[in-house]
Amino acid sequence: MELLNIFETHLWVFIAIITTVGLMVGSFLNVVIYRLPIMMQRNWRNECYEYLEIPKNGIDEEESLNLSFPGSRCNHCHTTIKPQHNIPVFSYLFLRGKCAYCQAPISIRYPLVELFTGIVSAIVAWHFGYSVETFFALILSWALIALSGIDLDHQLLPDTITLPLIWLGLFLSLFGFFTDSHSSIIGAIAGYLSLWLVFQLFKIVTGKEGMGYGDFKLLALFGAWLGWQYLPLIILLSSLVGAIIGTSMVIFAKHDRQKPIPFGPYLAAAGWLALLWGEQMNQLYLGAVGL
Repeated sequence: MELLNIFETHLWVFIAIITTVGLMVGSFLNVVIYRLPIMMQRNWRNECYEYLEIPKNGIDEEESLNLSFPGSRCNHCHTTIKPQHNIPVFSYLFLRGKCAYCQAPISIRYPLVELFTGIVSAIVAWHFGYSVETFFALILSWALIALSGIDLDHQLLPDTITLPLIWLGLFLSLFGFFTDSHSSIIGAIAGYLSLWLVFQLFKIVTGKEGMGYGDFKLLALFGAWLGWQYLPLIILLSSLVGAIIGTSMVIFAKHDRQKPIPFGPYLAAAGWLALLWGEQMNQLYLGAVGL
């Protein structure tokens, strides 16, 4: 109880602890971003072999892989990483971005994801304070980071993450967390159908698919968590940022116009901003359009 009193009276202690936890969670999110798509691809391949009733050609000999096994190891020499070499951010700096065993370079993305997760966690803790809302907002924030990383790599938003979060958002609305049940149910439906309709219209006009079904589910997720009232804001913000970044990539980075750009990270960023400052942003938006 004394520790809880410290959290309530000294917010900075709570923020510091949550930031530390966020750094450690960021290390786990790196594992999720890398391994979950591989696990899904293996599962899809197994299902195809079983459906087509064809030999698996040695697939059973593949090493077992999940989010906890095997332990973290170097992608080059496959040596298991010792705990002292797996401290978020600090180990990367101490090792100067190289493997302690084979000296192969370590991707800068690993410490960046850890650091970003720690910063995001600190902002959530500062915004909501010591409360139940902080706990659930952290779960959503961490999931959005994982979804964004996977979408950037594979243009995929796994149902194993989005669907449970939709149900969690609906469940939380029963107790008035973030929104009420009426707004949450309508938000989940409207979130999915709005992008689904855009998808269908775009396909009819151009004959191409402009986005994936994962984007529909991600917007439905935000509708379930925040209510239908924030959907226009999220769509506007994500579209604006996506258009600016996409145009910049084509002009300055010579990005191939035929190669699709994942929309999930923009939706995730807009939804996260709405989670924290949606009411203020909605008021600014409505004021700007004269409503």
